[in-house]
Formats: sequence, structure tokens, C-alpha cells
Amino acid sequence: MRTLLRLVRSHGYDFSAVLAGAGLAFDPMDERAPGYCAEVSAMQYSRVYQQVLRLLQDETFGVAENGLATPGAFRMMCYCIISCDTLGQAIQRASEFYRTFFDERSQLYTNFSERVTRVGYRTEAPGDGEPVGVAEVYGLSMWHRFFGWLCGRPIELKRVDFRGARPQQLDKYESLFHCPLYFGQPSDLLYFDSDCLAWPVVHTEHSLEEFLRTAPYQLMIMEVDPDNNNLSTQVKAMIGHDFSEGFPSFEAISRALSISAPTLRRRLKREGTTFQQIKDEARCEAARLYLGRPELSINEVALQLGFTDPSAFHRSFKKWTGQTPGQYRSSHRRGE
Repeated sequence: MRTLLRLVRSHGYDFSAVLAGAGLAFDPMDERAPGYCAEVSAMQYSRVYQQVLRLLQDETFGVAENGLATPGAFRMMCYCIISCDTLGQAIQRASEFYRTFFDERSQLYTNFSERVTRVGYRTEAPGDGEPVGVAEVYGLSMWHRFFGWLCGRPIELKRVDFRGARPQQLDKYESLFHCPLYFGQPSDLLYFDSDCLAWPVVHTEHSLEEFLRTAPYQLMIMEVDPDNNNLSTQVKAMIGHDFSEGFPSFEAISRALSISAPTLRRRLKREGTTFQQIKDEARCEAARLYLGRPELSINEVALQLGFTDPSAFHRSFKKWTGQTPGQYRSSHRRGE
């Protein structure tokens, strides 16, 4: 959060308007401010992020300050790679994108071997002995989650390297990556099994547009622990949050997963769910997401969810949550 606000301030803007637009009632830069909270929710962070995008016309995941991204680069890179068939192709194209258009600090380093893939930022200069910075950790974590989002399932990491020294609160970093962490290394790198490179990219340009519209919310809430991975999680990720043009069909999802429709149905049943239940859960989650955006009216939320009749949305949402959309929006704002 502070990195984003410093980015706004470095461009000569007063970030109080950003906080007001995101519905944040305190100043995260001032620990003595009334109502100060040390942590914010994923939704609150995403609102601030989207306000910064509108102000700076930028989609960088908020790390341009240390040279790991440049204005608009991430968004354009996404459109360049979304048509790739596999994760390996997508990572190679992303690396080529940054290598072609940006300087060395912004380039994505990749090294594919038969067993292990390394992705991150390769720096020849030695570390300065300072503890690893939040921006470096955040940057690698977002790449890890983004690769998982592309494939609709979490990627198990073998290790993560950081140039910075070991931080004091190591547990927070361990909970982000679920693997051994090494500090004082030559580069900031993710390590994972090269078999993952053959995984299919399951998203489309349409679902990418919805992803970018709410970024980085979907990355922040997605499951990254491979021990919790299952087929229903992959199906839910492929369904996404934007239903304004309808749901992807069961047959389309089974084809994307390279599983026959009967097999997919049986495996979902073994996990205690059905395609219809997953669709209802995805639609309910999307409804909560859109109701958290104050610029959208409830009727606009209904249209985003594919409801042509707002009253049908009201009935469905009350069935899912026990509240009307208006009641949920009001209680959610009071809770935050």
C-alpha cells in the first residue's frame, strides 16, 4: 500500500484523493493518523490500486519505483501472451516482451532446464546487506500468482532466492511462497518444476480484460498452496468473475483441461461438488467483488453477472448470502 502511495507522491499528486476514492478512512502513511490500521483487506488494497491506475494511467502492479516495471508494461505484456498455448510459451513471450522494449532493470530473467525452471530478476551487482525489501518480495509473489492464474491452478515452488538479507518477520514471507527461502543470493528468483511449463493457458482475452479491471484482487485472494489444489479450484479459476457474456460451457472447460466431460463430472463429484455449484459459488464471489466497487450501481452489478432482470439478481443474491445486495453493500462498508 505504501509503495503505491509513494508512487503517487513521486508523480507530484496528493494521494488523499486516492484514499477517498477507494473509501479508505485513514492515512496508511501515518501510523498516528486517526483510525490507522497496520493491515488492509485485499479488496481495500485493490480499490487503492485501481484509483492509482486511473490517476497515473498505469498498470504496473505498483512496483515501478524500483525499476521492476514500467508504466503500462504489464497490461500490454498480458495481451501479448494470453494467446499462448502453454505456460512455458507464455513465460518465454513475457521475457521477450520486456527484453525488447525495456532496460535491464525491467527485464524478466528466465532459465529453463530439464528439471527446474528459474524466473525472476537477475542482477550482477551484489546486495547491500539490507533486509529484503517489500517491493522485491511483492514482485516475485505477484509473478508466482500470475503464472498460477494463467493455468488455473497453483504452482508449487521449490525455492525462492532474494538478494536482500533475511528479514525479521520471516513467517510472513514463508506464508507467501510455501517453500524454502534463501537470502543474500545473487538474484531474485522463483524455482519450480519444469513439468509445469507444459500446463495449458486456460484464460482468454475476455477473462483477461476482467482480470485487469480488478487487478490485483484476483491474485491476492487466489489459492497458492499446492496442498490445497484440486480440480474444482481449477474450474472455478477458469470460470472467472465476469459473466456479462455468459458462462463458459462445461464442454469448453473440459476441453481446456484435456479431460473428457464424463471424467470431469465424476472427478468433481468425488470432490463433493458439481459444475452448477461451482458456477453459483463463482457468481456469488463475483457479486461480492462488484458490490465492493462503489462506482457501480446494483443494476450495473446485475448486468456484469449476466442478469438481464435486476430482481432475479436480488433473489439469487439473497439465496446465496441471506442478504439483499443493498444490505450486503451497506454492511460491508461498515465492516471495513
